[in-house]
Order: sequence, then structure tokens, then C-alpha cells
Amino acid sequence: MLKSLIVGLSQVGFLFLFATFSNAAASNPKVLMKTTKGDISIELYPDKAPISVENFLSYVNAKFYDGTIFHRVIKGFMIQGGGLNVDFQEKTAKAPIQNEAKNGLKNKRGTLAMARMPEPHTASCQFFINHADNSFLDYGQAADGWGYCVFGKVIQGLDVVDAIANSPVMTKSGMSDVPRETIKIISITLLE
Repeated sequence: MLKSLIVGLSQVGFLFLFATFSNAAASNPKVLMKTTKGDISIELYPDKAPISVENFLSYVNAKFYDGTIFHRVIKGFMIQGGGLNVDFQEKTAKAPIQNEAKNGLKNKRGTLAMARMPEPHTASCQFFINHADNSFLDYGQAADGWGYCVFGKVIQGLDVVDAIANSPVMTKSGMSDVPRETIKIISITLLE
């Protein structure tokens, strides 16, 4: 009888843990990024990168990203956007945020990370989607030791990321790896 009760309780405990983890994943915010190449759905990880997610969502809610472009595209590496408009002018961003790269998330294919200047705590509005596994961008592996903070992952539309990454590029306004065809972020919206 006691053995049956213990087994029963352990099964209930397992179901509780499973339900807790399932609910935690289900409660992660998701955004829909509409681009001129197609739609990308992204799940964000506020439990691992609360500052980065809050920062990103503040720009999403302000419609800051609407009409910006992917201005840097390197096949087999990443696609970067969120800071320049179609006229290739930089938008005014808010103050930089703390780098949360030591959160355990890795720069794997399809992950969303904060772009920054060479100094570790300079990320503001720009982001990139890893087109490949880029472990050299991870905390502790990067040349500066800090790396780049992953705060989300593409859950649908990786084919769109591939299409953007495969775009022919050129040099423009002193920047290399600029897509020859303007790839616009039409909108990014928080999904309810």
C-alpha cells in the first residue's frame, strides 16, 4: 500500500513538473516579424534574458522596427537588422543595455541575439538571427570573453531566414554585406 502511494505520488510529481515546464514554454512571448521575403515567428526567453527581451519588446510595442531593413547579410553567419531605415539612415535608439550573454543560451542556427558595438554593454535596438551555429559568439568563447546575448529563437520561417541570408550583397555607404535588394521589416508584432 505504502509502495503504491509512493509510486502514485512520484507519477503525480512528474506530471506536475512536466505541466510546469510545458506551461513555462507556452508562456514565453512570441513575435511575428513580417518581411518583404516572408514571415518569421520568434519565441523570446524572458527567463534567461529579461533585460534584452524587455528592451526588444519596448521597440516592438513602439513600432520602431516597422520599415527598418536587414542591412547586413552574411550567408553561413547571420542576418542583421533593426537599426536602419530604407534610406540607409540610422534610427535614434534608446540607451544601451546590459549584456546578458552569460545566460547559458548559445548562438545556434535560428537564434535571435543582440547586435552591439565592440564594447560588451552597447546593445540597443539592432539584432541578428544566426544563420549557422556560431559558438565563437558565445559567452566565454568570444574574443572579448563576453560574446553576444541570445534572447530568442525562430520557431517558424527559417526558410525566410535562409532566403535573406542567400541574398546577393554589395558595399553601400561604406558598409559591406548590404543586400542588393532592399529587404524590409514591414512590422514586428507581439502575438497574444
